[in-house]
Amino acid sequence: MENNQKVFKFILGIALVFVIVLVIVGALSGNSKKEEKSDSAFKTYSEKDLTAKLDYLTQSINVTTSTPRKASVELTPPSLYDELPEIDKYPLTVTGTGDIDIEIFSSPEKAGADKDGWLIETAEDFNKENIKIDGKTISVSVRNVSSGQGADYIISGKYLPEAYTPSSKLWGELVASQGGKVEVAADRLLGNVAGILISKDAKARLEQTYGKADFSTVVKAVVDNNLIMGYTNPLASATGLNFLLSTLHNFDSNDMLSNTAKEGFTKFQNNIPYVAYTTMQMRDSASSGKLEGMIMEYQTYINDKELSKFEFIPFGIRHDNPLYAVGKLSDGKKAAIKEFVKYATGSKAQKLAAEYGFNGNNEYAGESYDTTGRGILEAQKLWKENKDGGKDIIAVFVADTSGSMDGDPLLQLKKSLINGAEYIKDNNSIGLVSYSSDVVVEVPIAKFDLNQRAYFQGAVEDLQATGGTASYDGITVGVNMLLEAKKSNPNAKLMLFLLSDGATNEGNSLDYVSPVIKESGIPIYTIGYNADIEALKTISDINEASSINADSDDVIYKIKSLFNAQM
Repeated sequence: MENNQKVFKFILGIALVFVIVLVIVGALSGNSKKEEKSDSAFKTYSEKDLTAKLDYLTQSINVTTSTPRKASVELTPPSLYDELPEIDKYPLTVTGTGDIDIEIFSSPEKAGADKDGWLIETAEDFNKENIKIDGKTISVSVRNVSSGQGADYIISGKYLPEAYTPSSKLWGELVASQGGKVEVAADRLLGNVAGILISKDAKARLEQTYGKADFSTVVKAVVDNNLIMGYTNPLASATGLNFLLSTLHNFDSNDMLSNTAKEGFTKFQNNIPYVAYTTMQMRDSASSGKLEGMIMEYQTYINDKELSKFEFIPFGIRHDNPLYAVGKLSDGKKAAIKEFVKYATGSKAQKLAAEYGFNGNNEYAGESYDTTGRGILEAQKLWKENKDGGKDIIAVFVADTSGSMDGDPLLQLKKSLINGAEYIKDNNSIGLVSYSSDVVVEVPIAKFDLNQRAYFQGAVEDLQATGGTASYDGITVGVNMLLEAKKSNPNAKLMLFLLSDGATNEGNSLDYVSPVIKESGIPIYTIGYNADIEALKTISDINEASSINADSDDVIYKIKSLFNAQM
């Protein structure tokens, strides 16, 4: 009897194991079929309209709508200068040790690495000369700061170097017009030229269609929707600013701020798919083959083998890298600047400049148009007001509130949105989404009036970090909100801003979401906080938008600059 019980228990145990195995196999088989069905469904939807794809992708997303609260908002006029980072954010690339030392703000193409390091090598060689004035040794220090940001430091007075060498005289004129004390120490340190780069095929097409391929032809081809090109932000880029003024001058050579110039520029801008935040982002987009044309300085063009597939068409005023003395300087410092100018324009330094791609196209005399600071300011204002062709802007901000954003990243994200919101115009329509493992519509899209600003700020202040990171779920919901809003405003320009550390680990994948992003045509501007920048850049590249690596030192300034340009 006892043996029979043992046999029975043994058989029962085997049966139970068998049942468990069947359950597990069945579950795995079911999951496999579910995945197969899911993938098959997605492929089927991909042959249908965008709405069907979005409906499919949002089925598995848990979306809730928050009840926003109003917060007090700041109504004083915004100022980018308030958010300039401490100058130590941009360390000296050359440190002079003379009794009299001159610090120079320099644009990156001559104070960077390798063939962008002309000023660094020249400054180091100059310092080795141990030149003396009245028995005191003189030296120069170099700080790599972009032309536009260097101008901001000088205009605001937050930090003053002894000298400033932007890419072109436009920035010097702009500084002087806004109260900055600058005096020309040299009209030219080394020669450079701004140009439009167009593909060889595009150039041949323009020559066949219009008989030639020069600046005016390029502008006309864009207006005729016969050329896909982009340019850089004229509020920050020397080449972008030159391009803006040249384009306005092309439409009205007598008055580049006239209604004729404004109307012509609006028609031109309506066919521009991309205004890059930096020259490097512009170059990356062109290298991908998505743009037929872009703008670039000759020195960068000639040094980059990847750009050899483009033809160079010079335009605008020359970029001859002037040098300005800044502020009220002692006689000794003025004399030191003169000595450096003499050395930098001498044969040894100029030979090095030629080796590094400068001083090319010396035969190009440059165009002549209004370069006064007030004219430049008005042109920038005209660009900001008309760059969207009179279209309304509808934007959704998608904020990462996952656990990995806890601490400084989320703090900087909040500051970015609150301070950057000061640059969003009242006639724009704005919404806010947050995401972790799930997605929350914090503020539905509405005109950014005082009421909406208060809701937006309250929602941002209340954001908390917890949970996983379903970035593509957040993007999907944001895109869906934008397309719904567009139904009642078909001519609106749509934008999405993703603020994240880029570390996606839950929800929809990029493979599923990227076709939807592409088909929607919505540019996604990504801002990374201690982030996987390449992952974020991949998202921005889908529809030619900018990606910013916003570390904790200068994130607020960068975001305000971006919003100032785009919103």
